Amino acid sequence: MTSATHPRQRPGLSRRRFLGAATTLGGGALAAGSLAGCGAAAGTGSGTTELTFWTWAPGIEDVVALWNAQNPDVQVEVSRQDAGDAAVTKLLTAIRAGNGAPDLVQVEYQAITSLVAANALADLSADLSPETAGHFAEGIWSSVGLQGDSIYAIPQDTGPLQLYFRGDVFDELGLSAPTTWEEYAEAARTIHAADETMFLGTFSSTDPGLFVGLAQQAGASWWEIDGERWRVAIDTEPTRRVAEYWGGLVEEGVIAAEPMYTPQWNAALNAGTQVGWVSAAWAPGVLAGNAGSTAGLWRMATIPQWDAGHAATGNWGGSTTAVTVDSPRRAAAVRFAEWMNTSPEGVRALVEKSGVFPADRPGAAEALTAPPEFFATQEDFHELSTDNAEGVRPFTFGPNVNVAYSIFNDAFALATRTGTADAFVDAVATIHAGTVADLENQGYDLA
Repeated sequence: MTSATHPRQRPGLSRRRFLGAATTLGGGALAAGSLAGCGAAAGTGSGTTELTFWTWAPGIEDVVALWNAQNPDVQVEVSRQDAGDAAVTKLLTAIRAGNGAPDLVQVEYQAITSLVAANALADLSADLSPETAGHFAEGIWSSVGLQGDSIYAIPQDTGPLQLYFRGDVFDELGLSAPTTWEEYAEAARTIHAADETMFLGTFSSTDPGLFVGLAQQAGASWWEIDGERWRVAIDTEPTRRVAEYWGGLVEEGVIAAEPMYTPQWNAALNAGTQVGWVSAAWAPGVLAGNAGSTAGLWRMATIPQWDAGHAATGNWGGSTTAVTVDSPRRAAAVRFAEWMNTSPEGVRALVEKSGVFPADRPGAAEALTAPPEFFATQEDFHELSTDNAEGVRPFTFGPNVNVAYSIFNDAFALATRTGTADAFVDAVATIHAGTVADLENQGYDLA
């Protein structure tokens, strides 16, 4: 099976050119060495295939136990790992050493290209069921495919952006949920004018993933594949528009410009001075943990749009299940990954045991029956979130996402201190230039 069964494909890119800079990868990914690894779990000799699965998802052991009980011929062993960059580094170290790599690995969307460039992930297209692609929204499936028909992972969970706001504050001020970004700005002004300590949102210079999701919603794709070369497309109109918009609100003083996930931010949520948050489908858990006293006061709505009547959003967070190039048991690994991420039983277990917002469309509709406890009075919470996920726009992550994100942190730290729309736009140009320079230093021939 190839991604030809799905209505959208990626531009072709030769493996030679795609991996041409892998031996010099620095900031974007580590170099891959010998691929004759023998570290993945072997068969027992009794007809049972044993697979090792590196993952950090909470409660995943219970999900795997359900599979193991029903599939004595293919047994999966969970090896719990740290999330994020630490997981990528550990995997690439094992691949380079030629031993110790698992069969299966949990991978964040933005890390897939770096791992493919380092020759760490297997192309799954020949082993996938013809029905698998149809389980996922177009924008989500686009994040796991590269090089034409190649597919390098199966989506597990996702984070479509949506708007969270204090319903009681909106009711008191006679406000409705904003449907456009212009309406969002007006609501922010109204709220701050009513109480100068109150803000509808904050711009966080330490959260590049959120900004990328906002740019994605506006139509940006920070990296593009042009024939057999990469093109960096960060400093383009959609991203500049997003930067100018948020910089303008900061310059007006009607939203805050403080980092999220800090004690100060948590206190503002609890005190009712931070009364809105553009975030992902997983936000209820964060709000429940950081602002539990405000449960029942919040509502969720579709993210405001740049064009009225056009439902589009970006994605922030989420992960996939991939198979490493070192695994000699690819077909069995794919069989497990498809069960976990596309079968009704597997997706339901992920929701119940790991608390994820599943990427699988039919599975999400079936498994997400009751709203999150924090939003207990909003009966349509999951239905609306699932609809929002359908609007995630395609986005290409390049081979040096970590570098771009690091530059983002520095550039927007300066921009928020400066506090002007022009400074925010300048930060975009800085990220673009630094990302281009890094790829050129790695030996990539850019379009």
